[in-house]
Amino acid sequence: MNFDHIDIVYEALSFFQENKTANFQEINQLLKAQSGVIDFFEKEADYIQLKQKVETSQSVACESRTEYGDFQTNRNLSLSITKYLSNKDITPQVLIEPTCGKGSFILSAIQTFNSLQQVFGIEIQEVYLWELKFELLEYFLKNPTANKPEIHLYHCNVFDFDFQQIKKQINGRELLVIGNPPWVTNSTLSSLNSKNLPTKSNFKNVKGIDAITGKGNFDIGEYIALNMLDLFAKEKGNFAFLIKNSVIKNIVYEQKRNKYPISNLEKHTINAQKEFGAAVDASLFVCKFNSPPEFTAKEFDFYTSKSRVTLGWINNKFASDIEKYKKYQQFDGVCPFEWRQGIKHDCAKVMELERIDGGFRNALGEEFELEEDLVYGILKSSDLQIDRIDTPRKYTIVTQKKVGQETKQILENLPKTKAYLERHKEHFLQRKSSIYKGKPMYSIFGVGDYSFKPYKVAISGLYKQTKFTLVEPNGTVLLLDDTCYFIGFDTLEEAQTVQSSLNKPEIQAFIESFMFTDAKRAITKELLMRIDFESNARQPKRCVVEGQLNLEF
Repeated sequence: MNFDHIDIVYEALSFFQENKTANFQEINQLLKAQSGVIDFFEKEADYIQLKQKVETSQSVACESRTEYGDFQTNRNLSLSITKYLSNKDITPQVLIEPTCGKGSFILSAIQTFNSLQQVFGIEIQEVYLWELKFELLEYFLKNPTANKPEIHLYHCNVFDFDFQQIKKQINGRELLVIGNPPWVTNSTLSSLNSKNLPTKSNFKNVKGIDAITGKGNFDIGEYIALNMLDLFAKEKGNFAFLIKNSVIKNIVYEQKRNKYPISNLEKHTINAQKEFGAAVDASLFVCKFNSPPEFTAKEFDFYTSKSRVTLGWINNKFASDIEKYKKYQQFDGVCPFEWRQGIKHDCAKVMELERIDGGFRNALGEEFELEEDLVYGILKSSDLQIDRIDTPRKYTIVTQKKVGQETKQILENLPKTKAYLERHKEHFLQRKSSIYKGKPMYSIFGVGDYSFKPYKVAISGLYKQTKFTLVEPNGTVLLLDDTCYFIGFDTLEEAQTVQSSLNKPEIQAFIESFMFTDAKRAITKELLMRIDFESNARQPKRCVVEGQLNLEF
C-alpha cells in the first residue's frame, strides 16, 4: 500500500511517531488495544511503508466515484441516523456495514451505541479502509474511556465476501446491519467495465421481453439490501440502509413474494442533493428482524419526523398511498383497452427530424430531402403537457408497419429515403439493444396497426403529471415515441369520451394513490392497465341508448 496520498490525522501520526521502534507484531497488538481494530496491518510490508512515509500526510486521490456508486455519507447525517435508531431503543451488540467506505456509520455507531461488542466493515477501496483505521485510532486516542468494540475491517468486494463467517459469530446477540450501498445499476457499472459487480445472474427472475428491454437491469443497492435480508433477517436485530426510493418501493413490493421475517418497516425521506450532491430521490429504510412479516411501510420526513403516507400491500394490491387508495379502490381492475407504448428506434440523431423549407434537418445538422411516404409527425413526452394536440415539433421515418417487417422492398421505391438511411447505416449498426438482433436493417420497435389509429389518448411515461392528452391527426396520423403510452381510436368521439373519463377527479386521485412519483418512469403500462374506469363510464353507455355514441366497454 502506498501511503503517500492518504490523509493521516495528527493524533494517529503522533501515535506512530511515538511507537516507531515497535516491530510488526508489537504494533498490531498496540493498535488493537488502542483502536479495537484486529490486524490493523495485515501485511508487514504495509507497516514498513507507513514508517517510511510517516512524516507526510496529503489528501486522498480517490478512484472514480461513479464506478463504485460512491456517495460517502457525511458524519452529521450518519450520526443523526444512529441517534434516531438509539432513540428507538435499538441497542446492537454486533454491527455489520457491507460497504463501509470511509466508515461514517461505523464511527457514528461507536459514538452512539455503548452496547457494541463487535463491528464488521467490508470495503472495496483500500484507501478508504486506511482512512477509517486512522480515524478510529484518532477517536479512541481522544476518547480513551469510550466503549471499544472488537473491529474487523475487510478489503474485499462485497459480492465476493463470505458473510457466513460473520453470521457464525452472532450467537443470538442483537445485530444491526447498517450502511449506504452504491446508488448505481448493474448496467451502468458494466458500461464502465467495473469490477465492482455481482456475478451475472437474473436475481429477480425477469423473463422474456422484459429482460430484453431493460427490466433485467437492477440497482446494485437493491441487490446488496436483499442479500443482507436473505442472510440476516432471521437474526435478532434491525436493518437501516440509505437507499434510493425506487429500491425501497421494490423491497416492499417483493415482500409479498419474499415474506422476509421483517416488521416495523419505515421510509424516512432525505434531501440527497443537500446530503450528497446527488440528483436522486433517496431515504433511510429501517425495519426490524426476526418478526412476523409485514407488507407495508410508513413514510416520514427524516428531518422533521412528520408522518406522510403508508405504502405497500392492501387487499392484494400495491399502493403508494394506502389511505387514498382505500377511497378509490373500486377503480382498480383491468383497463377495458390495451395501452401501447410508442415507437422505439434508438437512433435519434438520424431518425428524429425537423421540417425546413423544401426538406428536413436531422440532429447532426444535415439538411436533405425525403419522399413523404414514410415520414410521420411524432410526439414526445414533453409535448403531452396540454389537453389536446394536433401539431408535431418533430418528424420521424417509419420504416415498418409491424415489428419484423422486411424493409428492403419498401425502400426500393423511395430512392431519397433509401439513400439517406444507407448513408447513416453505421448509426443503426451501433444500436446495442438485442431487440434489433436478427431483424431487417433499419428496423424499429413498438409499431403495429394500433400506431396508425387517427385519434389517440396519450400520457407521458417520464413526467409526474397524470392528465391525459387527446392526439388528433393533422393531414396524417401523429405517432408517439417510446416514452409515451396511448390508446388508439378510429373516431374523435371515442377518444374524447375516454379522455374525459380518465381525467375525472376520482380517476386522477386513484392513479395518484398507486403511482410512485419518484420512480424513473412514474407512469408504466402496468399502472395504466390497472385503471378500470368502466363504472366511471356509465354515462357513455347511456349515450349509446340515446344514439349519440357507438362505444362499448
